[in-house]
Amino acid sequence: MSLSQVPSDADISQSGYGGLRERASLLVLVLVNLIPLVGVLFFDWDVLGLLVLYWSENLVLGFYTLLRMLVKSPLGGLGMGLFFTIHYGGFCAVHGLFILVLAGGVEMDPVPAEPWPLFLVFPQMLINVVRQVLAIAPPEWLYAFAALVVSHGISFIMNFLLGAERDRLKLKQLMAAPYARIFVLHIAIIAGGMAVMALGQPLFMLVVLVLLKIGMDVALHLREHRKLAAPR
Repeated sequence: MSLSQVPSDADISQSGYGGLRERASLLVLVLVNLIPLVGVLFFDWDVLGLLVLYWSENLVLGFYTLLRMLVKSPLGGLGMGLFFTIHYGGFCAVHGLFILVLAGGVEMDPVPAEPWPLFLVFPQMLINVVRQVLAIAPPEWLYAFAALVVSHGISFIMNFLLGAERDRLKLKQLMAAPYARIFVLHIAIIAGGMAVMALGQPLFMLVVLVLLKIGMDVALHLREHRKLAAPR
């Protein structure tokens, strides 16, 4: 094979997942997911600290999903984005409330004492959950959260803006994407977290929970982007 026949990263990226941009976003994902391991080993993070961090990643995911929708179609994305914000906000609020009550023993009313009108109660619930998370999260939580924002931002740039996903995905696909990830990933994470709590939160099991999250995150990331990168 001559040098001219050797496939470039661009060729690889066009024919399947594995180009330079894709490998870079995957590497950043793994590195950021190692930050909770530092929290467990050196800052005494417990199960609740891990679970609220992993829950907060849903907020980051929702933000970039909304951004993808607006970039894909500014007008259509605005209308569907409003629906997504209300629906996904309520979904995340209930999810976060479940974690706080079950893993943290926090007493919170599902519906605020003075609810906002109509469907705006869902964003209000989410704001209340976020306030509670900030009140109980470890001091290093904000650094880990900022790293998640950067990680998903890099994936947004590499895979959506510079890759082929922007042209291939429709608005409905963009809006539905985060729900599937949450169902698969967080059922496993919550189940693992409950198991760790039942065993008294030994350090070894906390490390296993972090590694479980990393493994599932990598698998979901590869499956999603390889599917999108496949020739059609």
